[in-house]
Amino acid sequence: MQPAPAPERTTTADQSDYAFTDALTGLGNMRRFFDKINRLIEERADDPAPFAIGVLDLDGFKPINDLFGRAAGDEILQQVAMRLRAAMDSNSTVTRIGADEFAFLFPLVFSEEAAREKTRLLIEILSAPYDVGQRTARLSASAGCSLYYSEEETSEVLLNKAETALYQAKRTGRGAVVVYTREMEEAAKRVTHIEQALRRAVAAGEVEPHFQPIVDLETRRTVGFETLARWTDRDLGPVSPGIFIPIAEERGIIGQLSQLVLRKATEAARDWPKDLFLSFNLSPSQLVDHNTGLQILSILERTGFDPRRLEIEITETGLMNDPTSARRIVEDLRRVGIRVSLDDFGTGQSSLGRLREFHFDKLKIDRAFVASILDDRPSEHIIRAILAMCEGLGMDVVAEGIEAEAQADRLVQFGCAGGQGYLFGRPCNADATLGYLRQNNESPAQRKASV
Repeated sequence: MQPAPAPERTTTADQSDYAFTDALTGLGNMRRFFDKINRLIEERADDPAPFAIGVLDLDGFKPINDLFGRAAGDEILQQVAMRLRAAMDSNSTVTRIGADEFAFLFPLVFSEEAAREKTRLLIEILSAPYDVGQRTARLSASAGCSLYYSEEETSEVLLNKAETALYQAKRTGRGAVVVYTREMEEAAKRVTHIEQALRRAVAAGEVEPHFQPIVDLETRRTVGFETLARWTDRDLGPVSPGIFIPIAEERGIIGQLSQLVLRKATEAARDWPKDLFLSFNLSPSQLVDHNTGLQILSILERTGFDPRRLEIEITETGLMNDPTSARRIVEDLRRVGIRVSLDDFGTGQSSLGRLREFHFDKLKIDRAFVASILDDRPSEHIIRAILAMCEGLGMDVVAEGIEAEAQADRLVQFGCAGGQGYLFGRPCNADATLGYLRQNNESPAQRKASV
């Protein structure tokens, strides 16, 4: 009997190489990337000439992966790696550092503009179609870059800066390239400062609900209020919701913030006349959280607020992240009598399809159409079409952003029943809202009220 062949020995060099290599693409991995940067920094210790690094992320890779399957996704990543490797000159390096994230090192790039141009070339190379069996797929990519200027910057610092620039690029839109700047660093520090202050404020219960009236346009009688979060920090002063709401969304605070504001809002609204409803906005991330419905119902039970007096507003953008999860949450809320409204209608990408897939009780016409209703014929026709559609679907309608009597009159002429905007009242705290109600609901007579 022949003895079994001795197993091949794996040398220390082979083991080391595997530790620095991405198994799927054959490119270097994060360890290789850091090793290359650290070696370059050491070489330039006596004369720290600039060099550039960058991080490139494939836009929309997950939907393609879901559509074509995992194997096809891996094949696309291998094709991406081949294209990037072929685009590198003899001095440059490309590595794979995440699922669909690649990092590159340009030792001979000395300026922000040169880094931007070379990275744009990479994105252009990746935009050509990919063969996946008998089908083709297209991808775009976004990238962030940073430049090394002094020995104080480590490989980790450079990568963090490039990731910050990448985040900014993805917020800008697909296919963008952003190079890290000092201004970006200051903005990032400010965001972190606001985030820390917001976390403390939410834990201490310092974010307050304000309420803006929603009226019957023909009688000007108040029929409900929309809840809007307001925050004044002891150090920062008043912080705009346009600033702190996106930060709460991005940094994972929005769930706790939303529950705090809803609890305070429903406690305040218990003292309102029982025919008034409370409208409350859900964020996109809450529409992918399966606990959202239970959290809302728990708050209503604790505060004793009738679910039938609550309206939940959701945006089409929120629906698009995970339509299946959003549909389940909407159905759970409507099952207990909570009404659901589609906010900012007309600004999304597939509104008519969403109206068919979801059952909404109300639709809110975006303020952009209302602002131009008096002097823009397309806006006028769009509003007329929305109103006719909602009548056919049996949905209520509220027009947002009404600031002038002429706008309100035109909307009444078109048959719009509900309105909201500064013409009828600015957002006020709970005490001021009670004062508003006493002033404007003394009698049922028609009154054109303003706060």
